[in-house]
Order: sequence, then structure tokens, then C-alpha cells
Amino acid sequence: MTDARERAGRPPLVALLSGAGISTDSGIPDYRGPQGMWRRDPEAEKLVTYEYYMADPEIRRRSWLMRRDSPTWRAEPNAAHRAVVELERSGVPVRVITQNVDGLHQRAGLDERKVLELHGTSRRVECTDCRASGDMAEALARVEAGEADPPCRECGGVLKSATVMFGQSLDRRVLGTAMEIAQACEVFVAVGTSLQVQPAASLAGIAAESGARLVIVNAEPTPYDELAESVIREPIGRALPALLAELARDRAG
Repeated sequence: MTDARERAGRPPLVALLSGAGISTDSGIPDYRGPQGMWRRDPEAEKLVTYEYYMADPEIRRRSWLMRRDSPTWRAEPNAAHRAVVELERSGVPVRVITQNVDGLHQRAGLDERKVLELHGTSRRVECTDCRASGDMAEALARVEAGEADPPCRECGGVLKSATVMFGQSLDRRVLGTAMEIAQACEVFVAVGTSLQVQPAASLAGIAAESGARLVIVNAEPTPYDELAESVIREPIGRALPALLAELARDRAG
């Protein structure tokens, strides 16, 4: 299949769609898995739902405490993140489309221009009124100093993390670029994602329908398993490095 695609002029691009499961080994819990945050505490969804966040100051105060105490600030890239960087450094063109907001792909060493953050980033804040942006660390320092719901310094508006909350739409430009990558890639690896959240999940189907080799690495079944050339249920920290090392060897050969 690979040789035929190369003769047809397809670029040897490897695209990865990463979800929360790739970061659990870094100490960041997932959301929809058996021990996921939303299953353990359904009320927590309100803290990241735009309608509730904007309407209720108490929700905002609780959200800021959740951000302050997030394991993201202590997390380090794990073997799976590093394996993606190693594949890219081997000379294989790589693009990461991530549903995560933790920034660990970039911290592992992947050029930020090669990472599309579908759901934004938790490392920045933005004003819901004037759209001014800033560093999350500075906002959290204000929370530590006693501002339970720190307003925008520019206009006094409501601040939120620069993430896409429930009830908000994805950035059209980012999603459009992600679709282009899914259509153009030779291999599409969906790793650590339930493939249940649209439109991100549809990227796996777009890739498969466009002729890419679809590989799914996830502990639980997904709606796209039947379209995949292979489905891997092994732990991501072991399975993804092995898979990407094989892809690198195939290219070197």
C-alpha cells in the first residue's frame, strides 16, 4: 500500500490525533475513560461549560481553583510524547493534531508550528470581551494573591483560559488546517482519544476515506475501529513508541 501511494505522489506525512490518553502517564487524568473526570464528577463539566462560566461568578471562582490545582503544571512529557519527536527528527514529516490543552507535545520538543491545538491551550488566558490575551501563570499568581475571579486588566471583562469550553465552537482556521492534513497524510494515528467528540473525531474518518492508513491506539473501543487498518489496545507509553519506531524504520529502509 505504501509503495502504491508513493508512486501516486502522496507525501509521506504521518499525522497524529492525540487525546487525553496520551498524557495520563504524565499524571494528567483523562475525561471519559473508566476513571475519567466527567464520570467521577459530572458536576465538574459545569466548570468548563461556557454558559455556566459566564453566568455564575461562583462557577468562575471554582474554575480558577481547579486551574490553580491542575496537575498540568507538574506534568512532564512522557515516552509517547518523546516518541513523536523522535519520529520527526528521523526525517519523517509529522503533524500533530491534539485535543489536549496541556502543551506537552511542544514541551517534548516538537516545533509549535507542527502542533495544531484543536481545543486551545490552558497555558494562556483570554478576555471574553476585548479578546486580550496573557500568560496563565500571571493570572494564577493573581488568584494566589487573593483575586478569586481575576478580571481582564485591559477592560475589566471576564477572563477565561484560552481553551475551547463546552458550548464554544472550534477555531475554523485550525479545524480547516486539521482537515487538510487528514486528507493529505499517508498514515493517520489516533492515539489516546475516544473519537467521540465531534468534529475532532471525524478527522479519523476523513483520513481513512482519503486513503490514509488509519491506526487507532486506545484502551477502549471507538466508533472508528472498523475503518482502521489496525487497532492497538496496549498501554500507550509502550505501544506508541514501538509503532512510531516501526514507521521510522520503514522510511529508513
